[in-house]
Amino acid sequence: MKRTICIVLAVLLSTASWADEHLRLSTVVIDPGHGGKDPGAVSRDKKLYEKTYALSISLALADKIRAAYPDVKVVLTRSDDTYVTVGGRADIANKEEADLFISVHHNSVTSASPNGFSVHVLGQSHKQGTDLYANNMDIVRRENAVILLEDDYSTTYGDFDPNDPESYIFMNLMQNANLEQSVRFAQLVEKHLKGGPIKNDRGVSQDPFLVLWRTAMPAVLLELGFLSNDNDLKALKSADDRDKIAERVFQAFKEYKEIYEGSVTTGSAPATQPGADKPAAKQEPPKQEKKQESKVETVYAVQIFAVGKKMDPKAREFMGYTPKIIQGEKLYKYYIGVSDSLAGARKHLTAIRKKYPDAFLVKITGDDVTRVN
Repeated sequence: MKRTICIVLAVLLSTASWADEHLRLSTVVIDPGHGGKDPGAVSRDKKLYEKTYALSISLALADKIRAAYPDVKVVLTRSDDTYVTVGGRADIANKEEADLFISVHHNSVTSASPNGFSVHVLGQSHKQGTDLYANNMDIVRRENAVILLEDDYSTTYGDFDPNDPESYIFMNLMQNANLEQSVRFAQLVEKHLKGGPIKNDRGVSQDPFLVLWRTAMPAVLLELGFLSNDNDLKALKSADDRDKIAERVFQAFKEYKEIYEGSVTTGSAPATQPGADKPAAKQEPPKQEKKQESKVETVYAVQIFAVGKKMDPKAREFMGYTPKIIQGEKLYKYYIGVSDSLAGARKHLTAIRKKYPDAFLVKITGDDVTRVN
């Protein structure tokens, strides 16, 4: 397992490089799931394939982004019925230094009842008491088992076994700053898919999908309906409904792009104090408030993780660093290389990126965190 970790770390270190000014969403990679000899999920009559609908929706999404944003480079991991390995899909995204990775899939189970869409990001659920390997594990195993079709599977993925829950443990080592943006985009996709052709909202979850783990940028995997459910399949068979689904994902992309480029604040808003809407008592001296505000410390640091669980500061993921931890609404954010000045934090950045390729500089004032160039 250690050998596998080292291989993947080497891959990410050689392919992932974020410039400080990388705050413009200039490249998106869209990944139509499966393809070629890998049909993906199959309808109950064995005639309709996940690979077909995933490609159709992906092509429509790519066209919509290109039409609305000619300056955004849109790359497809496949544009026809071609087989692409899991590693190959991630390699394309990493080589392009994409700002966002969207993998499009559909589901299928033995029962005809389950239906709806779900959105997935890499990692462990932020809900306390939730077992990473218990949630959506059937979906995870099915999507990850695609690597077994690859001729050089054992060479490329080492001792990773998609059917063994223990193989997923080392994925926690690779949770990084991208999770925060991944969750943000995932929530927007969920919001815009609601009320669309695929009716049931199955939510956003964090799961160990191999294709997400190997990408070095914000990434989501979409499960857009069940081929095993009659209502979902009816929507997927309709060209008009597929276009509507693509349009809803595009609207999420549009909103995400505006947020990504227009505001780089990553901290949560200050909590409202009880009674803040009431007039201040006359006896409360205003100067006292100003004096309190001046005590808020501003520092600069390097953000390395944004994960859904509180980690032990001495955990091996921190590689000997002692992190500063800030709890957000849904994620715990971890910072190292803390300095009183931007120049001081910047000095730490180069060395830190050798261990954490996606790390970036931030300004921290209290619990408010803002990304800086």
